Amino acid sequence: MARRTFLGTALLTGGVLLARGSDVIFGAESSGSSNVATNLTWKLGDDLTVNRLGFGAMRVTGEGIWGWPSDRGNALKVLKRAVELDVNLIDTADAYGPETSELLIAEALYPYPNGLVIATKGGLTRPGPGEWVPDGRPEHLKQAVDGSLKRLRLERIDLYQLHSIDPKVPMEESLGAIKEMRDAGKIRHVGLSNVEPDEIERARKIVPIVSVQNRYNIEDRKSENALVYCEKNNLGFLPWFPIGGTRGLKHENALNAAAKAHGVSIFQVALAWLLERSPVMLPIPGTSSVVHLEENIAAAKLKLAPEEWKAINALAS
Repeated sequence: MARRTFLGTALLTGGVLLARGSDVIFGAESSGSSNVATNLTWKLGDDLTVNRLGFGAMRVTGEGIWGWPSDRGNALKVLKRAVELDVNLIDTADAYGPETSELLIAEALYPYPNGLVIATKGGLTRPGPGEWVPDGRPEHLKQAVDGSLKRLRLERIDLYQLHSIDPKVPMEESLGAIKEMRDAGKIRHVGLSNVEPDEIERARKIVPIVSVQNRYNIEDRKSENALVYCEKNNLGFLPWFPIGGTRGLKHENALNAAAKAHGVSIFQVALAWLLERSPVMLPIPGTSSVVHLEENIAAAKLKLAPEEWKAINALAS
């Protein structure tokens, strides 16, 4: 599949590495601080240190995020390559496949290397291809946690995220069930996905929250308020679909200009912009290709000048 088609049609949650040492991305102010976002790592909770760029494993499944991939061996190679490149945060969900993403992660990486954090999600079901239906019933979520533990071959899930709030079930009941599983030792930390600031605030009264996963990229910043909330409250923010749509592919703008100036792709520039946007940002761009994974890794070396970052930032206005 062409890079352009791949990014234009998929919801991305895949892998990339934040390089260490002098290759840290810097050069622009984040909205939450006058300091640039230069930290190489982020701490989830008080005990899980992860590289700020992770791997989202949705795209290792079959077409339409349904069933097994057409090339299972390739999917396993992508997962193994991500870890070889020091990615230590992998994000998945029981709905991806469904179940196949979690099974592939265990097949490729178990026994897991020390320090690898696997984050998964529950609360969305897949009755069929293209269907995503919330199910926040306590009994479903408890079964979902146990199912993820079994598929991932884990005794405890480091980060378990409520995939979506079910409008038919009070949040207190859904998160109450997740809290029970946390209290039972089956979950280390709890996160949220697809939420607004007031919902994060409500959730924190039920169980400690360490992260939020919302759609966010250069073009789509509807979750700006949620990001600002995370900055103020020291919560990790995992943007899904982090590279965005096709704006940069259609005409000349600041994104294209920066890519040409640095001799890189617009996708790499988009990742660099995210890292510089906020120190709590934990991008999880996705891919089912080793080549694209390695291209994403190269983005870690990109250093945008302040004027480049500001010009790209203005694309949303």
